[in-house]
Amino acid sequence: MVETGTARRMGMDLPLGSDPASVRQRVEALERVLERSFTVAGKPVGLDAIVGLVPVAGDVVSAALGLYLVWEARNLGISKFKLARMLANVGFDTAVGAIPVAGDLFDFMFRSNSRNLKMIRRHLDKHHPETRIIEQ
Repeated sequence: MVETGTARRMGMDLPLGSDPASVRQRVEALERVLERSFTVAGKPVGLDAIVGLVPVAGDVVSAALGLYLVWEARNLGISKFKLARMLANVGFDTAVGAIPVAGDLFDFMFRSNSRNLKMIRRHLDKHHPETRIIEQ
């Protein structure tokens, strides 16, 4: 059963459906919030890096949000190998990000959610080409 409707979050209408086009919109919006919400010193920064500054709890929240992307990918039918790579990206980001100071600097450079979104986009472009969005 495909759900219909949208949820209004942070000025965006996010579709609630389980169809590939709805999933694409949700994961792209989440990646944008986690990795490129605003700019600091000319570099795009997201919630992932900022929340990571809070010891332990920030890393747990960041990992949970990253795992949501993996969960959506699993629901799309991405291969187990790619899911393992996505889990490794989130795990590596979480483990290194948990190191005080150095981990916080690492979070500004390593964008596990962007890497995972790239894999999801490739899967969608190959298996569901009708969901492609032409970026300008």
